[in-house]
Amino acid sequence: MATVTEQQRTRVRPVDPRLIRYASASRAFFVAIAVIGAAQTAVIVAFAWLLTHAVTRAIEGMPWAELIAILTALAGVIALRAVLLWAREVLSARAAARVQAQLRAQLVDAVGILGPGWLARRNTAQLAVTAGRGLEALDAYFARYLPQLVLTVITTPVLLAVMWWQDWISGLTVLLTLPLIPLFMVLIGLATRTVQQKQWQTLGRLAARFADTVQGLSTLKVFGRQHRAVRSIEKVTDTYRGETMRVLRVSFLSGFALELLASISVAIVAVSIGFRLLDGSLTLVVGLFVLLLAPEAYLPLRQVGVQFHAAAEGVAATEDIFAVLDEARATSTTPSAEPTASPRAVGGLLDVRDLRVRRGELTLPAVSFTAAPGTVTLIEGPSGAGKSSVLAALRDAAPFAGEAEIDGVPVTTLSPAAWLAWAGQNPGLIAGTIADNVALGDEDDPADAGGSPSRAELMAHALRIAQADELDPALELGVQGAGLSGGQAQRVAVARAVFRHLRGRAPVIALDEPSSALDAETEAALWGGVRDLADAGATVVLISHRRSARTIADQIVALGAAPAAPRATPEAIA
Repeated sequence: MATVTEQQRTRVRPVDPRLIRYASASRAFFVAIAVIGAAQTAVIVAFAWLLTHAVTRAIEGMPWAELIAILTALAGVIALRAVLLWAREVLSARAAARVQAQLRAQLVDAVGILGPGWLARRNTAQLAVTAGRGLEALDAYFARYLPQLVLTVITTPVLLAVMWWQDWISGLTVLLTLPLIPLFMVLIGLATRTVQQKQWQTLGRLAARFADTVQGLSTLKVFGRQHRAVRSIEKVTDTYRGETMRVLRVSFLSGFALELLASISVAIVAVSIGFRLLDGSLTLVVGLFVLLLAPEAYLPLRQVGVQFHAAAEGVAATEDIFAVLDEARATSTTPSAEPTASPRAVGGLLDVRDLRVRRGELTLPAVSFTAAPGTVTLIEGPSGAGKSSVLAALRDAAPFAGEAEIDGVPVTTLSPAAWLAWAGQNPGLIAGTIADNVALGDEDDPADAGGSPSRAELMAHALRIAQADELDPALELGVQGAGLSGGQAQRVAVARAVFRHLRGRAPVIALDEPSSALDAETEAALWGGVRDLADAGATVVLISHRRSARTIADQIVALGAAPAAPRATPEAIA
């Protein structure tokens, strides 16, 4: 994920402005919470006033009828306060759900904008944890922290003004002691933010370590390293447990400190009121009314400090997501990120000139070739020569210098999905049926109805070309295509690329070592299907280390060796 400086990590901001920018649901939430907060403030003042009059008038011996009327109004105020609390909880829960959905959707869009090259350099397990558990922690942020923050902005100044109006000495006491709470909140918040960030980063490392261990468990077991991997996970887990307890310890201590400050402040107000009641300079009505309002003046600010810890995990996750969204926004504003052609506006003439792929500090040798519709272009060379890197550059997964155009349109101005059907060395299958995997990214198009082959027919044809027609399209696969052998998964990936081309979504088919897990007979049948696709008008770019691939190639691009001449076609011989 995008890195964030330590200064940004430790900076305490009540509300990140990017939340309002990226989550439109939060705007209506703040307005609604402000309205509820204003109503709650009025209810607090009304409750204190009615309770004061009920007590003082009862002492004075007021008639029962008048006392019952005041008590009835007091019950109504209590009921209204309960309704407002319920409305705030419901509104907060719904707003949290909407904001989570919006941020997840924008995160997916941002990953699409940044491209596979950006994603390949990131910790995908940590990104998944952030988008999952991290955003779920926004429930506490919206349900507890933000309502208290809004209530502090509205309620505290109003109650302070009312107290000053009734008794300026008590108002002045609250005004002088109130800043101590945010001061301690900032000091405690800095410490909490630091330990919370360490806990969040450890959770990301734990998720990445666990995902890597599960993915390579068979290899670890063969080499007898599975127990060492388990111990490594246990070590990270213990670290996470310790940091979680440290967060809780800081949270409890900070809560105690804030409660102690508020209690002492209220006690100072109460002592002042008591002395003035004794000397007769303050009436009981005013003294009791102000004393009932004093705890309510400190409560919102105190709760902000307490609930900040509950929301800290969600705040940490949103910072990581906002960093990704900011990077995607900056990328999308560059001219190269603007698409200039629709998926059906390009043909299949691929022209690559002096393409130099950059891999970190290394720049690979230049590659040039022209792949025309109806031809198979074979890219071959020794391991590490950069064969797969060429396809990575074409599909926006690796930076490059030079030119790559499809029908005269630079590929950097197009989404790879607009012109390229690709099958890599890693099949990249997902949980679901084989049919779901073959049709990944495809949607039914009513315009394709009529005399055109149906979607099911094209899928069956794609499976036949990929030599995977013996597989049941309805077969359910597990995570990463679990349930298929390596060769079967590879053929399903090839069928997916073929299906995309047959559906008219991509004129160019790029296959990276599609036969590496196949036997010679199946490989020969696959080469025949690829050749048929080219003869039908497809532009095929093939990477293979198998010598048999030369039998179907119209031209061979040799990397790491002198360029080879194009294969002599029967037409040329004639």
